[in-house]
Amino acid sequence: MRPVTVLDAPSNLGLRAPAPGLVPGCYKLAGALRDQGLLGRLGARDAGVVVPPRYDTRDWRPGDGVLNADALAGYTRRLARRTGSVIDSGDFLLLLGGDCSILFGPALALRRRGRYGIAYLDGSIDFRHAGNSDNVGASAGEGTAIVTGRGQPDIADIDRLAPYCRDEDLVVLGVRDYDGEIAEVRALGIDVHTTPEILAEGPSSVGGRVARRLAAHDGYFVHLDADVLDPSVMPAADAPDPGGLDHAQLVELLRPLVHDPGCVGMQVTIYDPDLDPDGHVAVELVNTLVTALLD
Repeated sequence: MRPVTVLDAPSNLGLRAPAPGLVPGCYKLAGALRDQGLLGRLGARDAGVVVPPRYDTRDWRPGDGVLNADALAGYTRRLARRTGSVIDSGDFLLLLGGDCSILFGPALALRRRGRYGIAYLDGSIDFRHAGNSDNVGASAGEGTAIVTGRGQPDIADIDRLAPYCRDEDLVVLGVRDYDGEIAEVRALGIDVHTTPEILAEGPSSVGGRVARRLAAHDGYFVHLDADVLDPSVMPAADAPDPGGLDHAQLVELLRPLVHDPGCVGMQVTIYDPDLDPDGHVAVELVNTLVTALLD
């Protein structure tokens, strides 16, 4: 594998507060994975951190649109510049979140550079938008809608570049069997593979097929939400949902995706160290990432 460069994006701007007066703990993800020796085990270069704005939803009310919208739009622009610089260097970008909304940065960066796809590994389909829901707010639950141009314009259409990813260049992997949401997304031509479908075909086979498809244009980026894993092995996520992959199955799915020359990078999101007090989940997650990324 080509050299890996690690960049931290410790933003929690895309999530609702877990309780009044608290902030989502996934902003600690990067530090927790670094503390388990991730960079040293990968032999990775350290690109530092893109510091996010303050998480502040005190004045937000239902109906106001996306939470932290101004902060998120500004952060997306800054993250696009930093991620684009790593990608232009030829290194493989490993972006450590943070919540799923950090995807908007590399998606914007890649849109500026051509036609790129996204392999979206997530337990949820994240396709909430104003056209199908009255509960728009937390952009981490709107990720696939925003990158395909269906979100709030100040985030989804920066510099009039929407969509950052075409419907046919987005592949969603590892979602649970949510019939209504999946039917809507598939009707738009977006490819969706549920966890049972991945296991039936074989994770390695699915990963290889998706890699070949997405590499047909300028390349692609991988989004990895920790809740694609089953709660029995990933309890430290904000919305654990039964029926996910185990670590070995995730490695099988990831390896062909991240080793294809068309893959320019990957991000890791949603793992919450506040829900992993003894750090054992971080150890397992780092082991999985290292096993998948190293030859």
